[in-house]
Amino acid sequence: MEHATESAPLRTEHTDMLHAVQPDYYGKRIATASSDRTVKVFESASGDSWKHTADLKGHEGPVWDVTWAHPKFGVLLASCGYDRKVIVWKELSPNTWDKLFVYNGHELSVNSVSFAPHEFGLMLACASSDSSCSVITCAEGTWDVQKFQAHQIGVNAVSWAPALPPASLLSATAITQPAVKRFASAGCDNLVKIWKFSTAENQWKCDDTLKGHKDWVRDVAWCPSIGLTSSVVASCSQDGTVIIWTQDDPTKPWEPKELPKFNDVVWKLSWSVTGNILAVSGGDDKVTLWKESTDGEGTWKQISSLDEGGNAPSPQPQHSLAL
Repeated sequence: MEHATESAPLRTEHTDMLHAVQPDYYGKRIATASSDRTVKVFESASGDSWKHTADLKGHEGPVWDVTWAHPKFGVLLASCGYDRKVIVWKELSPNTWDKLFVYNGHELSVNSVSFAPHEFGLMLACASSDSSCSVITCAEGTWDVQKFQAHQIGVNAVSWAPALPPASLLSATAITQPAVKRFASAGCDNLVKIWKFSTAENQWKCDDTLKGHKDWVRDVAWCPSIGLTSSVVASCSQDGTVIIWTQDDPTKPWEPKELPKFNDVVWKLSWSVTGNILAVSGGDDKVTLWKESTDGEGTWKQISSLDEGGNAPSPQPQHSLAL
């Protein structure tokens, strides 16, 4: 069984609840979002310490989420909040930031933002309590927004599919295929939806609806496709469940497999860069790590558990999930 290494605490000094912590592409910077209406930026300093370098103030209510753009577009951040705003921030000079673009077209709280893979250009998906998703695009300095009804109630989260199709490292033809823009959304209607951009119609269309949760879907995370032969999406819910959805071929349905039920609401999911470890965090103040075994039987096992203080209780029961 793997054990977690010691972690250094990050003293954010936010004056209210912390909602999001996101590292940049290189892992050298961290952005945080809080109910105190601010986004804070930290840089890696000597050893395991972090240096507070900037406060981004522009929201008029709690800030729910923050995300970094790919460095090819410069140093950009996007944040969203209860004030219905989506703000794209740009670092003009070291530690000096300003608003690059503000979108206020949503009618209710904006709960999640996610930059698309850089292969698609500067593109940002947003999820709102007004039942809609919006996709914000910047091309040659011009900003464009496509907003559409996504779920019957609110939308809690969005997550982009990788630009490269599954098995792209195993097939030369897969790499030459045009990239398909897709993302998943998590709704208060207990559904996960897969959205695909139709170039012919110039609009986003629902490609699939995944049914399995019995309460609000709190988060969704599309797995990186490096080395994988299938598309994999993980979702978590207010009902304490985590479902791993697998699609072996675009013409086949998504197959759900449920992890052992958690004792509380599951709030957030995150895949490792290589897509072989899934982190799950919930209302029990714990983060559990799950990894697919290499025994050829396609099972997922809990490999570690971290409590609120970053400690790894031991021993942990070995749960498994057969795919």
